[in-house]
Amino acid sequence: MGKTGIKPVEEAQNSLFKVKTYSVSEILAAGGTTAFANQMGKNLQHTIMRLKALPKEDFLTDEEANAALEYLKNNK
Repeated sequence: MGKTGIKPVEEAQNSLFKVKTYSVSEILAAGGTTAFANQMGKNLQHTIMRLKALPKEDFLTDEEANAALEYLKNNK
């Protein structure tokens, strides 16, 4: 396996810079987290609806969640 056939993926390299971030002072200037979310067009009901629309296979089972938490606890 040589390096000659490897091509960089442009989208993966720049994906971090496509996300707009906000400082704490910008969020507080908007009136706090709830006011900031409202100004951004986000609301809890929309988020709940999107979560309910996800297939059940996308979520961890109780056994998987317990195993993951145990792993994290033991590997701090």
